[in-house]
Amino acid sequence: MSCRVLATMEFCLPCFLAFLLMGGVLARRNGGDASFYQNYDITWGYDHVKSLDGGRQIQLSLDNASGAGFGSKLSFGSGFINMRIKLPGKDSAGVVTAFYLTSHSNNHDELDFEFLGNREGKPITLQTNVFANGQGNREQRMHLWFDPAADFHSYKILWNQYQIVFYVDDTPIRVFKNHKNIGVSYPSQPMQIEASLWNGDSWATDGGQTKINWSHAPFQAHFQGFDINGCSDHREPNAPPCYSTSYWWNTRKYRTLDAAQQRAYENVRKKYLTYDYCSDRVRHPTPPPECPQ
Repeated sequence: MSCRVLATMEFCLPCFLAFLLMGGVLARRNGGDASFYQNYDITWGYDHVKSLDGGRQIQLSLDNASGAGFGSKLSFGSGFINMRIKLPGKDSAGVVTAFYLTSHSNNHDELDFEFLGNREGKPITLQTNVFANGQGNREQRMHLWFDPAADFHSYKILWNQYQIVFYVDDTPIRVFKNHKNIGVSYPSQPMQIEASLWNGDSWATDGGQTKINWSHAPFQAHFQGFDINGCSDHREPNAPPCYSTSYWWNTRKYRTLDAAQQRAYENVRKKYLTYDYCSDRVRHPTPPPECPQ
């Protein structure tokens, strides 16, 4: 970890010692207020990116010329990754806002939040997906219980060697367990954190039938929360491996949902889930092995 990242941490001796023991991993238990430029870079659409509040908020814009995206400077082997996002308002049909982890490799691993815009007054769909060893097609879709364009909300991905959990604020909405013991690939490659705003009207809304209304452009998505709780693949040589319980997101507490989380998970899926690949008998006449049997 660079000195500029360490500088965002509230200094105390125990924190500093923990930092040294963990080999400089980007790991912060309670989050902070890092500037975007400390941990992230713009990756495309440079003239469609605007920095606000001293780099503590980033605005991506989409028009009929370009969208935009950014990515973390480092890749990570485990972590509890969080981003606060406010989606484009107005009529956002065909517009896709994405927040995800990806390995940028052959047979890649990827963990996706994709927000699929809609006509004004119709619900935005949140789609999640899991790729492991190049295999995806694990889409789940749901409507949210709030307007994600009205204010910022936290979207989180817990990734350790036991499970992957997608959260909306503090509510778990999807769990993908490590089932390597029955032959199911599990994401294990270092992944970069990315976010983007782009034209997805070939598929995103009503299967691509509803196109972007460019008279409402530019569409704007806003991002906050650029601290990273993750085990970097560029840590010091003597640092613990990314599956070590030295990192809090690998400890026993994060191996399964607790009782309250399990109830919230079951409730939100019962009320808001609109599609689950596990239940799609057209695509999967026999349920994939990781799905509940």
